[in-house]
Amino acid sequence: MLDWNPALYRRFEDERTRPAQELLARVPHPAPTRVVDLGCGPGNSTELLVQRYPNAQVTGMDNSDAMLATARQRLPSVEFIAGDIARWEPAPGAAPDLIFANAALQWVAGHEQLIPRLLRSLAPGGVLAIQMPDNRQEPTHRLMREVAADGPWSEAIGDPDAVRTDLLTVGGYYDLLAPHAALVDVWHTVYQHVMPSASAIVEWVRATGLKPFTDPLDDTQRAGFLAEYERRVDAAYAVRTDGRRLLAFPRLFIIAQRAA
Repeated sequence: MLDWNPALYRRFEDERTRPAQELLARVPHPAPTRVVDLGCGPGNSTELLVQRYPNAQVTGMDNSDAMLATARQRLPSVEFIAGDIARWEPAPGAAPDLIFANAALQWVAGHEQLIPRLLRSLAPGGVLAIQMPDNRQEPTHRLMREVAADGPWSEAIGDPDAVRTDLLTVGGYYDLLAPHAALVDVWHTVYQHVMPSASAIVEWVRATGLKPFTDPLDDTQRAGFLAEYERRVDAAYAVRTDGRRLLAFPRLFIIAQRAA
């Protein structure tokens, strides 16, 4: 997959940051010393962490050079490092008090192993805070897979069902963490984002969910894919009385605290 486009991602930054704000509001740790933001992107979630915990050592990590460059410009006093969440481990003697992962772990496979390992990586009493889009069955994402399978670009894209990790259910994540945690809080929220048009919905997902579908295509294929995708999105999202559309966006939240 090509590198991320921070400018495209930030076009809907307020909407993308709202779940991070609501996740952070539920973190029970009063004063973490070490905080790690896994999949920090352009630093919008890291900025929230710095503001809430001004005395903590906050580190952001991402696998995108472009996102890291944007984050460093935004927060020059914060340490940002390149890395792969699937392989991340804290340095010896530096277990974090808070691991924060906003809209990142849906790109990482093997949650049955990954998420308990992250919990074990915490200092005693530390908190694991996760938010993930849970929208694979929403029209935006069902239509991605349908268009990918239907057109002359299908061979270049490959298996459309293999481009993102399947999430567990809310109960599945609870059962995964409850035997190992002092506290587990899991919940599901469906945001209703007001969008001016079908093309705006396409712009939203171009920065994230559409990337595995459009990145392998040449310019002609990409233009054809996006035109057909927007046509189907236009039909799937009804025009409201004010001429705009409502984009339903389910998200799954997890808070788990390691025993002290």
